[in-house]
Amino acid sequence: MNIYTEILKDELIPAFGCTEPIALAYAAAKATQVLRHIPTKIICSCSGNMIKNAKSVIVPGTNGLKGIEISVVLGAIAGDADKQLEVLTGIDSSKVLEAKKLAEEGMCEVKLVPNVENLFIKIESFFENDSASVTLRNGHLNIVEILKNNVLIHKKEESAENEEDDIEIFNFKSIYDYANSVDLNEVKYLLDRQIEYNLNIAKEGLANDYGVKVGKTILSKKSNDINEIAKAYAAAGSDARMSGCELPVVINSGSGNQGITVSLPIIIHAKHLNASQEELYRSLVLGNLIAIYLKKGIGKLSAYCGVSCASAASAAGIAYLYKEPLDVIEATVSNSLATISGMVCDGAKASCASKIAIALDSAFLGYNLAKDDNNFKSGDGIVKADIDSTIKSISRMAKEGMKETDIEILNIMLEDSK
Repeated sequence: MNIYTEILKDELIPAFGCTEPIALAYAAAKATQVLRHIPTKIICSCSGNMIKNAKSVIVPGTNGLKGIEISVVLGAIAGDADKQLEVLTGIDSSKVLEAKKLAEEGMCEVKLVPNVENLFIKIESFFENDSASVTLRNGHLNIVEILKNNVLIHKKEESAENEEDDIEIFNFKSIYDYANSVDLNEVKYLLDRQIEYNLNIAKEGLANDYGVKVGKTILSKKSNDINEIAKAYAAAGSDARMSGCELPVVINSGSGNQGITVSLPIIIHAKHLNASQEELYRSLVLGNLIAIYLKKGIGKLSAYCGVSCASAASAAGIAYLYKEPLDVIEATVSNSLATISGMVCDGAKASCASKIAIALDSAFLGYNLAKDDNNFKSGDGIVKADIDSTIKSISRMAKEGMKETDIEILNIMLEDSK
């Protein structure tokens, strides 16, 4: 049970901006910290999934700038590595202009690295005769190697690198028991921050015009249905986040969109029910942990759209909030995954908001089916006899079965930029 508490502390952290460009900025800022000089040349080597997720999303605080180069250069010349995923907060606008000029002049060279982890970044920074190299694997903050002038100064053990692939510590029943029994004083500050930050960015998305205004559009059409309101808030949070809104969010499984998707519908339903603070907290604990469980076997980046998992987990939290028994909560997740699994990730960008809306539609349908005991059975496609086996089959499909899909998506995206 204590492991789940530590997982929540590790996962429910604030991030300023989409986590892929921010991870690039963090690695670049860390390299500058090691180099002890602003670099004159940077080589950014990264995986296809990093390129896919950093290519089209606006970097916050840059007045609409996009891309890997600006993320890396701005992190290198102005980022604060000690702030981790909030590395770009509080940067002066003059630094943005300087970074834009340096990026356009070719300060940062980007290289695609084949046959590595889906989340892989290596930043090599140079100043005169000095160099610094920072490598991240399998996590947006997971620095596994640091070199100064080709001398190793930090190395993380292989077993630690692969912790996120360890799905064996999770099972649905133990998460449910933990949500029922955890001392909320241990996690209250995490949940309070998630509620505050994620509600704030959703309200910002609904108040102003971001992206294609998915959240505002939903709310304008069906503003009296609680599921539509919940869906609108989640989509609006993504509208704002993908368009460079300068508000932080609390992430889940390394993703702001997933953090928004799992938390906001639970929060909106709790308000609708006049639920107690304890009921809201325990529902968020359940939803967050199920979302993490669903993504553990897939990995943080893949061709499988992560909000499919986050929406199913959110519906589970809502079912828990409405005091449904465990079998209904399990069936809610299974029904949702059986319906929406297969929606692809083609990078972080404005359309993530509409994917959140569609995924939540599937999740709410899954819950309504489960309440009436109308559930998909073992043998219906990838559905298995129990929820944990179904989750394993989803993980296998997403991580192994969609590898070629991932490559083709990247090829298509790179063609568009030519």
